[in-house]
Amino acid sequence: MDDFFLQDIYLENAKIRMVPFSIIYKESLKEIVFDESIWTYMGFAIRTEAELEEYVRVTLLEKLEGKSYPFIILDKESKRVVGSTRLGNINFRNKRLEIGWTWYGKEYQGTGINKACKYELLKYVFEQMQFNRVQLSADIDNSRSQKAILKIGAKQEGIFRHNYIDQQGNKRDDVYFSIIADEWPDLKSELFSEFVNYLKSHTL
Repeated sequence: MDDFFLQDIYLENAKIRMVPFSIIYKESLKEIVFDESIWTYMGFAIRTEAELEEYVRVTLLEKLEGKSYPFIILDKESKRVVGSTRLGNINFRNKRLEIGWTWYGKEYQGTGINKACKYELLKYVFEQMQFNRVQLSADIDNSRSQKAILKIGAKQEGIFRHNYIDQQGNKRDDVYFSIIADEWPDLKSELFSEFVNYLKSHTL
């Protein structure tokens, strides 16, 4: 469904606004992206402007090629860019995808922004796209991300051995989690009640 990737998807609640990833945010990304700690459990790092240029280029190319749908995350209070996330590994035939490739500037970690973003993404995937399954993953040593995933109601499924190669060329294991459509109504009311009555997500 190539038309999916041509949409401008905007997701919003009282805490955050998520907009399609665009080169216009490159200067704002510079304010938060050059922090080594962000990239510890990613397969890449952004330390220089050249690496940021490449990150933006590849991210936009993946959208153009229908590989993922990336977002820029904005903090509603400060109006600042705080990070990025994506919908990826999208399988329209079997109605499943992965939420991931997520990172936040250090000062925005642990502030509730991640929960706000995950709510909007899950709501969009289950209620607008009508998908059956969302999966999420975290490096086996990234206990912070694993705890955050469990806090939004995901169930741990297993360990994918040697699932990616890190910046040093080491083979790394990932822990995988999932949420299925049947679970979403209860999770929405029990874990995300602070967002439920805010503006509905919309697509332009």
